[in-house]
Amino acid sequence: MHTHQLPTAKAPTYTSPVWLQLYREGNCIGRSQALQAYGEMYCTDGSADTDGAIEERIGVQRTPMIPYASRTGTKRNLDAMRANGWGLLVSAKGALRTEGFPFMLDNGAWTAFTQGEAFDERAFGKAFDLLGEEAKMVVVPDIVTGGMKSLEFSLKWLDRIQGIPGVALLAVQDGMVPDDVRDLLNPGVGIFVGGSTEWKLKTAHSWGLLARRRCCHLHVGRVNSAKRILTCSAAAGAHSIDGTSVSVYEKTCAPLTAAVKYGEDQADFLSPNGLDFTATPFDCAWPADLAR
Repeated sequence: MHTHQLPTAKAPTYTSPVWLQLYREGNCIGRSQALQAYGEMYCTDGSADTDGAIEERIGVQRTPMIPYASRTGTKRNLDAMRANGWGLLVSAKGALRTEGFPFMLDNGAWTAFTQGEAFDERAFGKAFDLLGEEAKMVVVPDIVTGGMKSLEFSLKWLDRIQGIPGVALLAVQDGMVPDDVRDLLNPGVGIFVGGSTEWKLKTAHSWGLLARRRCCHLHVGRVNSAKRILTCSAAAGAHSIDGTSVSVYEKTCAPLTAAVKYGEDQADFLSPNGLDFTATPFDCAWPADLAR
């Protein structure tokens, strides 16, 4: 498990955007709120996970895995992504342009981490204000390789952005276990699988099982090969993934898109995505050597 940790911003300077208040006060209804209301009505809001008296009345159906690629300004790459149904991952630390794509908003923590900087709260606030209302998903601010400290940090931010029309994604990382986030998850709050590569691959299936039990979205970050795509599709049952390969090399778009399609056409019957609730273990088949 990684123990290196970067400093975070000292004092909160974030102010909620005006548009967020409209959703919090019920003057606007977003997709996230609609899914939650639907889930409560049909018992597919994740409550059956911990309440044995609740029984799902409508089984969750398998949904296709959507690939996202980091934003690029290269027209050729963008054209290839658009033609093959890719979404765009826009980082708060990058150019705040969506290029007309369906997109998700990344908080910028990974970019700050790789540059040896603290989390840029101001940059995230600006990006969230500008793009948060239209984003399909927003990655809640986290501390890369921060373990439980990252979760504590994320929970403060989850409260600040609560009410967004899209799905809020909580980053899980080395040192966390399913019970750390179980009660936080629902159709409006999903899982972003981050962490080290070894830990990600070892726990992906378990996070997929937890996402199924909680009826929430599962996204896996840093997926840049056909083999990794098939792992996310079959073993984890991910609903979406992101990577940088297609953003940098246009020629990788076709083979990676083919891998996504193959994973959908040859769906694994044991994939957590769409698995019957009664066949999904409560312990999420968590690796014994990672138990706490």
